[in-house]
Amino acid sequence: MDVGFIGLGRMGRAMARRLVEAGHRVRVWNRTPEAARSLEGAEPVARAAEAFSGDAAFTMLADDAALRAVIGQGGLLEGTARPAVHVGLSTISVALAKELTETHARAKIAYVSAPVFGRPDAAAAGALHIVAAGADEAIARVQPLLDAMGTKTWRFGAEPEKANAVKLAGNFMLVSAIEAMGEASAFAEGHGIPGKDVLAMLTSTLFASPVYTNYGAIISEGRFDPPSFTLRLGMKDVRLVLEAGEAASVPMPFASVLRDNLLDAIAHGDADRDFAALTRVATRRSGR
Repeated sequence: MDVGFIGLGRMGRAMARRLVEAGHRVRVWNRTPEAARSLEGAEPVARAAEAFSGDAAFTMLADDAALRAVIGQGGLLEGTARPAVHVGLSTISVALAKELTETHARAKIAYVSAPVFGRPDAAAAGALHIVAAGADEAIARVQPLLDAMGTKTWRFGAEPEKANAVKLAGNFMLVSAIEAMGEASAFAEGHGIPGKDVLAMLTSTLFASPVYTNYGAIISEGRFDPPSFTLRLGMKDVRLVLEAGEAASVPMPFASVLRDNLLDAIAHGDADRDFAALTRVATRRSGR
């Protein structure tokens, strides 16, 4: 298939490489041109609009502002060469997903939201879990491409924003797990028990799941640099959860606690460290 890919950060680069390895023609664009030129097997293009065409175009950008800037300033929806389907992979607000659905409908371009669960190593292995929502025929058209990037596509209906709501719900649970492990570890240390030993036991028994085992190891070893997913981006996701909760009149009291703790971590210089560095807040507050 003829594919465009916009946004080659840690995740986007690995995902675009999977499409290249699957034998698709992949045109790539990134705000930092070197990232596009250095992706072997892909075709770098000079403008985002040149990647926004073909059978499908993917966007994998950091946040709402970046996606708005690329779509708006690049005039992607006004170009003569347009993709059959635009697949939004980014973790964005529910509100922006609704807006994109409307603007794409006016431009007569199918839009599918397909945010992913998994870190860059999972993306490189094609082991992502992809959450997709949009018209059935649009998702069916891009399914071979999603299959190249993920181990399973989870469908959540015809309204694209629902996929983004699911993604935010998942990220809320993920950061809650990290906070819980940080507090539990600090609690154990307060009683003279090595926190890493407690996490090793719990994440191999009661909490033997990928989030707990993977992040538990990162926390125990203090592997916060280089980050696979930055704490700054985690803060962005919790903010989006709170915004979406308010819009739907759904109280999210613990999300407010998480926001404040993430802000604490950022204030202490951990914004660009791994998401798991959130646990340093509980450690610091306990005097350790």
